[in-house]
Amino acid sequence: MENLTNSDEGLQPAVCRACLFAKGATPARRAGGEPLPAGRPAAQTRALGGLDAQEPAPQLLTAGGSEVWLLSGSASGPWTDCQPAAATTGAMPVGGLLPLFSSPGGGGLGGGLGGGLSGSRKGSGPAAFRLTEKFVLLLVFSAFITLCFGAIFFLPDSSKLLSGVLFHSNPALQPAAEHKPGPGARAEDVAEGRVRHREEGVPGDPGAVLEDNLARIRENHERALREAKETLQKLPEEIQRDILLEKEKVAQDQLRDKELFGGLPKVDFIPPIGIENREPADASIREKRAKIKEMMNHAWNNYKRYAWGLNELKPISKEGHSSSLFGSIKGATIVDALDTLFIMGMKTEFQEAKSWIKKYLDFNVNAEVSVFEVNIRFVGGLLSAYYLSGEEIFRKKAVELGVKLLPAFHTPSGIPWALLNMKSGIGRNWPWASGGSSILAEFGTLHLEFMHLSHLSGNPIFAEKVMNIRTVLNKLEKPEGLYPNYLNPSSGQWGQHHVSVGGLGDSFYEYLLKAWLMSDRTDVEAKKMYFDAVQAIETHLIRKSSGGLTYIAEWKGGLLEHKMGHLTCFAGGMFALGADGAPEALAQHYLELGAEIARTCHESYNRTFMKLGPEAFRFDGGVEAIATRQNEKYYILRPEVIETYMYMWRLTHDPKYRTWAWEAVEALESHCRVNGGYSGLRDVYFANESYDDVQQSFFLAETLKYLYLIFSDDDLLPLEHWIFNTEAHPFPVLREEKKEIEVK
Repeated sequence: MENLTNSDEGLQPAVCRACLFAKGATPARRAGGEPLPAGRPAAQTRALGGLDAQEPAPQLLTAGGSEVWLLSGSASGPWTDCQPAAATTGAMPVGGLLPLFSSPGGGGLGGGLGGGLSGSRKGSGPAAFRLTEKFVLLLVFSAFITLCFGAIFFLPDSSKLLSGVLFHSNPALQPAAEHKPGPGARAEDVAEGRVRHREEGVPGDPGAVLEDNLARIRENHERALREAKETLQKLPEEIQRDILLEKEKVAQDQLRDKELFGGLPKVDFIPPIGIENREPADASIREKRAKIKEMMNHAWNNYKRYAWGLNELKPISKEGHSSSLFGSIKGATIVDALDTLFIMGMKTEFQEAKSWIKKYLDFNVNAEVSVFEVNIRFVGGLLSAYYLSGEEIFRKKAVELGVKLLPAFHTPSGIPWALLNMKSGIGRNWPWASGGSSILAEFGTLHLEFMHLSHLSGNPIFAEKVMNIRTVLNKLEKPEGLYPNYLNPSSGQWGQHHVSVGGLGDSFYEYLLKAWLMSDRTDVEAKKMYFDAVQAIETHLIRKSSGGLTYIAEWKGGLLEHKMGHLTCFAGGMFALGADGAPEALAQHYLELGAEIARTCHESYNRTFMKLGPEAFRFDGGVEAIATRQNEKYYILRPEVIETYMYMWRLTHDPKYRTWAWEAVEALESHCRVNGGYSGLRDVYFANESYDDVQQSFFLAETLKYLYLIFSDDDLLPLEHWIFNTEAHPFPVLREEKKEIEVK
């Protein structure tokens, strides 16, 4: 490599011997005067400039017993053997031979230059580089940084991997903590957990375990880097080819799925139990129920007047509203409201909705939809409409849509994508969801609908898809027995360890319980998963405020955030509904827990000016059941609190639940009702209404339906015969004798 040498002419650049031999130069003598063998002529003419042009020959000098080569900077004369240094006419600029690295005598980049001067000048640093060399160095450095960041984004679960290295200590290095079960913990489960912990054992050498984990992490990173590098090196044509191959594979999978359905089997429709809509004996209850039906009329008629055939209504603007959740599928309010119209005896409106569905409901759209939302609203609404009315068009459309959703399951693990293009069958996940993870509440809220799709189509593929989800979950280790909200569909591993019984997690737990109930209590695996999860929730998430309010916090990597969302308020009804299947000693406990959650959620309503609950409320900073952040103060006609009131009324007949429900009716009429329908509110603590101008389809499907059932007799959709999906669409319990009769 290049050094600097003092000569009679002053500072001269010394040239690496290897570089000179590569150019064909022949030194005259070695250090000490020994002649060197003859080489090629000392000067040759080249076509290119620099060292490739006709240039002065390098010269051998000796300095401190080592040989160095001196290269003249002038290109005016030929190379000559062993010219004295004094004959040179100029010095080549330092760095003329790519001085990117130092010689052994240097001290880092450019250090060799300073080292050769015996301290006569400071390290040259980057300033000694020519502009082109600086550019090359910067380009290499930039490429390296890009590769590193690219590798992070290409990692299927990088956030978890990095958090495991940077933020979490190794369990092997931590003392075993005594597990303190909550009030709902089962003694046999606690004992089993201790035995299992002893059987698994604690590694004898924590350092070795840590080293193994780090080695595995390094290996994963290296593999990801290689994959990222290979991807970055692909030509555009190769990337395009890969995309086309993937599309072709998806198309083949879709064709295979469609071939499974040559036609639907003939089904003998069995008249459902509990759809007789008798008037309540109590006149005041009868009047209140009639009022709720009038609210449904107001919401439906305005939708029909201003947004018919579109997804939802903007009641202030008096026009249609379409969420991107449904892509270009239309008619969300029509399908979502079908069973509410039927239950309330609105037969003319039901027939209008049926006619629209028969003529216009089309799933052959080139658009991306939310698998979760389309499933619970469209598939759920069509299934319940069929089970209530027996109209074949609803069964046909439900199965057709179910087939369209099957490509979402074409992932390495079988955990479905969150988003699916209905035409191409290509899926993806929300970009914000923990490194491309699927969301627990979304892939965990398909079970009820897909089991009924298999039941009505005679094809087990739907049931197989959702049962595989359960298989994947049961193979995974749960942190503290809890289910994180994120699961990567490619790796089949958890994403961020964020646990919530509200948004992102809620209906997964609901569907575990209801899968067991809908199976006529034969799905014991679902029952065990549910009660194990509830035990972990009660131990780690459920807390009581200083004012005596029971709430469900959120768990983020072991730290609690003392916030409870409106979505979490469904859990009061869930705990009460599952109490009947709990161990005998805990049945009353779970019923009381449901009542405590219902009280807390009622307080969140009662402590606002509008008497309607905020999107989320907190239990910290000296406040209880109050929203403290502006982006948590809105109300979008949500049903979860009313849902819990309905279950608590049906299971306890405590009159306070009807009282609380009527308070909600009065608040809706006072603050959400407008000439064009019902609108959500931007701030429930503010005296003047600020509307969000959206009448959500679930207001008709859930909120009004649950209110109507609270003021109806228990024999309308009795809970022992009907299971409500998370959008309040009722499905019948699948009894063995019914399966044999119904499906030929």
